[in-house]
Amino acid sequence: RARQRQPLMGMSASASDKSPETLVLLNPHAASGRAAQLRAPLQHALRGTAARMVVTDTVASAEAALRDLPPGARAVVAGGDGTLQHLLPTVLSQRLELALLPCGTGNDTARSFGLHGLPWTEALARALAAPAWPTDVGEAAHAHGTTPFISSLCVGFDAAVCERALQSPRWLRGKPRYLWATLAEIAALQPRQVRVLVDGRLSFEGPALFVSTLNTPTYGSGMPACPAARLDDGHLNHLLAGQFGRLGALAMMPLLLCGQHLRHRRVRTGPCDTVQIESAAPLPLAADGEPLLASKHITVRVRPGALPAVRLRALAP
Repeated sequence: RARQRQPLMGMSASASDKSPETLVLLNPHAASGRAAQLRAPLQHALRGTAARMVVTDTVASAEAALRDLPPGARAVVAGGDGTLQHLLPTVLSQRLELALLPCGTGNDTARSFGLHGLPWTEALARALAAPAWPTDVGEAAHAHGTTPFISSLCVGFDAAVCERALQSPRWLRGKPRYLWATLAEIAALQPRQVRVLVDGRLSFEGPALFVSTLNTPTYGSGMPACPAARLDDGHLNHLLAGQFGRLGALAMMPLLLCGQHLRHRRVRTGPCDTVQIESAAPLPLAADGEPLLASKHITVRVRPGALPAVRLRALAP
């Protein structure tokens, strides 16, 4: 399914003849405030480069800085999935290149970009100099507007987990944070009746644990939810878990953590271009781990190659 593509902006796979204007945005609140420790080292590392750095305390100030950039400029975001989620609409509307310096909690976008676990100095070097490749983006239309996403759009149980994770103890990070939230949400499990259409055809109707749509292989801080998902294949991947009680959901979690959940008869996945989800009651939503207002009707679609992003070039499976 994956298609090989050329870099955007006339860039070769090795380097461009003319580097784009580059702005480094640091979110000091990422990773529960630990990202602020990068401020001085980043300023030192950027000396002698053409890149400039802005520390943004609010989403509004970050958006204003992005709107000052010309189309084709590069925005290097120092933050996590949540930071990216808030800034993605502006990056897309301004037609900017996106690079990532991962310093968040979940970092599933960083994983899919091939950056997770790299020293920040190496990640910065790639962000400043590596080419940008066309990258697919998901887009969810719901009762409160339209939300683009890079990694995942969660509906149901896993969206409720994302919201609960924000209430977790501050010392919890990464996967333990999501495990804490998952166990708490299982204790308060609520069945949700849904009707799901995939690419215009009825795929499921009845009680479901969750209905997710992924653009990356992982979500929830590295859970291998959709191993076949690719950022540049022109498709999304839906992931549906049917009816589960508390014990069933608890038993399924270890399978999800080790990538064996797709063997379960009530779990299904596959490539898709659109997913429509309907329910009589509002459903919890989360985009890239960031909770959204609940909605009864959600339509998810893919925007192939809509985002030029600095990442590893995906190879055809």
